[in-house]
Amino acid sequence: MSLLTTILATIVAIEFGYILYLETFATTSAKTSQVFQMSPEELSRPSVQTLFKNQGVYNGLIAVAILVATYYYVNAIAVAGLMLYIVAVALYGSFTSNPKIIFMQGGLPILTLISMLF
Repeated sequence: MSLLTTILATIVAIEFGYILYLETFATTSAKTSQVFQMSPEELSRPSVQTLFKNQGVYNGLIAVAILVATYYYVNAIAVAGLMLYIVAVALYGSFTSNPKIIFMQGGLPILTLISMLF
């Protein structure tokens, strides 16, 4: 794996760690409201908080998986698989929720995949 791929994969992991933070620990913050385009009142609903916290743990575990594949196993195939998975989920989100998701959540993984071609 190239240094560029390692750096990009690490940045993707950091991004997913930040999503974990927003969804699990800062659920009702102004930043979470801005990022997810939801009102603070809606974010305060117990059902939304439960959903966000569960989704946050999921995103945090993806971050861990990326870091393990990148630094522990040093396995380009595993990193590529995780990046493809993230792009697929971002593509789905861009069709069902917000077209910008393919760029916001899928942009760095796409760049990581492109870096693996060289």
